[in-house]
Amino acid sequence: MLDWIIQNLGTIIVLAVLVLVVTLIIVCRIRAKKKGKTSCGCNCSECASYGVCHSKNEKNS
Repeated sequence: MLDWIIQNLGTIIVLAVLVLVVTLIIVCRIRAKKKGKTSCGCNCSECASYGVCHSKNEKNS
């Protein structure tokens, strides 16, 4: 088992770094969404995709 880990150490390190980066991206997106920030940084009311991003309840309020 130790030989397999040593032979694949580079792959394991790259995988660990990728998992860390993806996790950080997801955490940052969740925090931004909770703060009300959009991914594009623009005014949602003027966005062509407003109906796709927001539910009907948010449109009425």
